[in-house]
Amino acid sequence: MPSLSTLKCIAILATCAAQCVAFSFTRPSRESPICSRESSATRLRVTNMPPVDSNTLTPRELETMHATKPKSKEEIAKEIARSRYLYPKHVEVVRDFEPFVDKTVEDILLETGESAWQPQDFLPDMEREDWVEQLKEFRGKADCVTDETLVVLIGDMVTEEALPTYQTLLNTFEGCDDPAGDTPNAWARWSRGWTSEENRHGDLLNKYLYLSGRCNMRKVEETIQHLITSGFNPGAAQDPYRGFVYTSFQERATKISHGNVAKLAKKNGDSNLAKICSMIAGDEGRHEKAYQAFCDRVIERDADGFIEVFAGMMKGQIVMPAELMTDGCDPDLYTNFADVAQRTGVYTAIDYADILEFLVKRWDLEQMTGLSAKADEQRDFLCRLPARYKKLAERSMNKASKSPEDVKIPFSWINGRAC
Repeated sequence: MPSLSTLKCIAILATCAAQCVAFSFTRPSRESPICSRESSATRLRVTNMPPVDSNTLTPRELETMHATKPKSKEEIAKEIARSRYLYPKHVEVVRDFEPFVDKTVEDILLETGESAWQPQDFLPDMEREDWVEQLKEFRGKADCVTDETLVVLIGDMVTEEALPTYQTLLNTFEGCDDPAGDTPNAWARWSRGWTSEENRHGDLLNKYLYLSGRCNMRKVEETIQHLITSGFNPGAAQDPYRGFVYTSFQERATKISHGNVAKLAKKNGDSNLAKICSMIAGDEGRHEKAYQAFCDRVIERDADGFIEVFAGMMKGQIVMPAELMTDGCDPDLYTNFADVAQRTGVYTAIDYADILEFLVKRWDLEQMTGLSAKADEQRDFLCRLPARYKKLAERSMNKASKSPEDVKIPFSWINGRAC
């Protein structure tokens, strides 16, 4: 025996068929609305829909049909705009705090022009008559810098010189891009302002190394070109939340690295290099605060979404931006550079764990409430992670200290000298 739903469908189809047959055998008159200037299709939609038989539909089905209303133009436009993005909710959130970003551009980024520091402020002035004496003094101090310090300095400089890759990355974050290249909104202004400040870092370190006469600039330049060509994927996947977590972590890591090179330079006896690296570390510190503040605004609006992204990224690992570096000779160049950085204390596994611990405290994850059950579980995972990383880092460093003396690796950057 046919079910009730089957009988309903048969009844509706029969009604439609009867209407269509009746219409096909009816000769329209000139006065008929079907012969008016309006399109036949439009009239058919309005005048020839079969009537709804309440005997074939339940009261709930009838109520649903009556409650359905056509969407407004604004609602349709909003849905179309949302469909453009992989992360429509994240885009809405970051656009909601654009006024804060606009304020950040004014408060965090320095003004351009006379009020901003420039690389030339820290280098010999080749226009002056005493440029030879200036250069001799500059080189005399640079001669005191050890090869180990030079290697980590060059690695940091190569990382900074890959800036075109990082600006490209910023422009992939949905809702934070600069589609026209001179877009006047807050996010685009931040991206360009951040880039203009970061651009000074690579310029200054590059010129320092060139004037020092201590390294093979040809091999250094090859490394820079290789790195920009190879690109860099931090796993942000166009998600602004992921982008902000990554930059919050990486800007702090860069600040620590430059700050520690400054300490080494001072210890080696080069006050010029110490001042240069301290200035760059200061920039990184300001940028770090901005990205962490952007995360604050995300947490206020979408704590569950932020925790999910943060935990997802930390279940992997924060990728260092220069991990694909090569000089065309050493396939393990990044690993060898990172080993020197670890041995000299410029950037260590302990630093990685400390940064994660700092961010967990910075965003007050231990006291965060009102989360979904899933997000709360991920929050707990993040709170326990720094201690776990520290244990692993300490174990690794203790093992390294007990092993035989490290094998020194030659670097093409310093003309094959080993360190």
